[in-house]
Amino acid sequence: MSATLSILVVDENRARAAIIEDGLREAGHVSVEVVTSVEGLVRRIEVLNPDVVVVDLENPNRDQLEHVFQASRSVQRPIAMFVDRSDAGSLEAAIEAGVSAYVVDGLKKERVKAILDMAILRFNAFRRLTAELEEARSELADRKTIERAKGILMATRQITEDAAYALLRQTAMNEKRKIADIARSLVTAAQLLSK
Repeated sequence: MSATLSILVVDENRARAAIIEDGLREAGHVSVEVVTSVEGLVRRIEVLNPDVVVVDLENPNRDQLEHVFQASRSVQRPIAMFVDRSDAGSLEAAIEAGVSAYVVDGLKKERVKAILDMAILRFNAFRRLTAELEEARSELADRKTIERAKGILMATRQITEDAAYALLRQTAMNEKRKIADIARSLVTAAQLLSK
């Protein structure tokens, strides 16, 4: 992992924050900012614009967790979270919120870099999977739209499915647009004309 990362450490306990900060600095990270409250965390992340967020909560309460989870959902950054105690509900909520690493009772200076690296890798892998899923959904929606457009052409022009697709493809080439865009226009027009 790059040593040029900017890292935000969130910990209400300055002594514990110093352990994380020391571990990060020893690992070569020089851009480390420490904040001592989860209140307004989303805003602080937006202002400081860190590459990674490290949160340490001794005994997290619901309000603290909600601030962290809100930040995780809205700022799209890798978040490594250290807690002293956890329950199944907190762990599940952290995973649902997109926390990249959730470490229970594991705050040791020499482990911080490895956990941070793992959080970044996991965040990037999750983001890639999310993008691939969105792309697959978009392609499926495009295919459905093309099928509908072919059906409209087949019914109105009395042509075969192959001929309908060829007509969509030729129109897309002539207009320098994607077939899915032509299909969407045709489906929209057919909906307007049928009302």
